[in-house]
Amino acid sequence: MRLGKNAKVELIKRAPLFANCSKKELAEVASLADELDLPEGRSLIREGERGREFFVLLEGEAEVTKDGAPMATMQGGDFFGEIALVSDAPRTATVTATTPVRVLVVTDRAFRSLLEHSPQIQLKVLRALAERLAPTTL
Repeated sequence: MRLGKNAKVELIKRAPLFANCSKKELAEVASLADELDLPEGRSLIREGERGREFFVLLEGEAEVTKDGAPMATMQGGDFFGEIALVSDAPRTATVTATTPVRVLVVTDRAFRSLLEHSPQIQLKVLRALAERLAPTTL
């Protein structure tokens, strides 16, 4: 069963990158999200590679590894990869599906296009990034 717009909004708003966005703005981001079913064993993101997507894990489990060592297990509702939407920085970890998974995916290309047409969302995303980075830059 596919998610409705409101369910997508509720999941996406949990990502700190979108914390300052209104419900209408979140709906715009949610409209970019595709639902995908992926098999067990599929690498969703790979450490060191350039990121191109933001993911929300809807169903299933995925393992997070860094330098090959297990770091965490992700489950439904968890999200990852949001920095790839606004930065060309390499991925800091690998996330691999340990069961079949269903994910929401927003690509960097679609998101950047949205930002070009919506300065309000752009400003709020930049503010969220600055708040997130501020403690680490002092």
